Amino acid sequence: MARIAILDDYQNVSLSLANWDLLAGCTVQAFADHLTDLADLEARLSDFDVVVAMRERTPFTAALIERLPKLRLLVTTGSRNSAIDLAAASLRGVLVCGTGGLGYPTAELTWALIMAHMRRIPAEDRAIRCGRWQTTLGLGLKGKTIGIIGLGRKGTEVAGYARAFGMERLAWSPNLTDERAAAAGAMRVPLHDLLRDSDIVTIHLVLGPTTIGLIGSEELATMKPGALIVNTSRGPIISEEALVRALEAGQIGGAALDVFDDEPLSPDHPLCHAPNTVLTPHLGYVTEEGYRLFYRDAVEDIAAFLRGTPVRVLNPPPCAQAS
Repeated sequence: MARIAILDDYQNVSLSLANWDLLAGCTVQAFADHLTDLADLEARLSDFDVVVAMRERTPFTAALIERLPKLRLLVTTGSRNSAIDLAAASLRGVLVCGTGGLGYPTAELTWALIMAHMRRIPAEDRAIRCGRWQTTLGLGLKGKTIGIIGLGRKGTEVAGYARAFGMERLAWSPNLTDERAAAAGAMRVPLHDLLRDSDIVTIHLVLGPTTIGLIGSEELATMKPGALIVNTSRGPIISEEALVRALEAGQIGGAALDVFDDEPLSPDHPLCHAPNTVLTPHLGYVTEEGYRLFYRDAVEDIAAFLRGTPVRVLNPPPCAQAS
């Protein structure tokens, strides 16, 4: 039967959060470490028929897929993965399937990052462990303005939290309407006005050609001097180079980031040393509830594939790709 690899299981939890025994006769191996070198990935995965990838941690490029002749099924947790070359998978006869996912954990983490920055929680935590007491002045949220870039499911949840905290809510998305914004309890405004008027700017857009570098030097310069920018979406939406310059110059009040251009983030990266930052290691989707859903659906995907009735297929079959 099939040999199955589970990648990037940083917390060593994948085997305990789903019933892999349902895949009778299969061999399942989980890997907690993260590989980036193409040759290393080829050496590790060349004997596996099925690979379960955790979100976009390991890119499956055409070059990697071509080096895995035994690979028949690639399962990504979640329903979208921009790090998988779906066309290349189809050309090589590799089926790609997804899983369900939870949206609310990312919205909750967004609010945790906002609170951590506004009430200076990381700084005060460090201070109290060093014997110091009340070293900063925090900021409240009531009456302040939050600007939500991307008013989809997650952005709408964040708007709901903001309403509960008594905040004014502005929103911008490329195709947002006044009616859709009002239904979410926000006011649609141009992006420039959102950046200019918001005390907190939070990003909830999908990464794509039109959103890469959406927030650069000009956009950061438009923000209030004390404003906070939050990103729990995808790192490249903000120019990291421009953001570091703005932070070091005191041009904005701070940044709270869960996502980065290259992950895991190197401890030598300038963001790790920039002032007024709260950084988390892409934790938006990392909850026990979310992981149980990911791995349960991964088992279902593999079982269905082995039966010849695949589910949650993300790429076209080879014949459709060729046509």
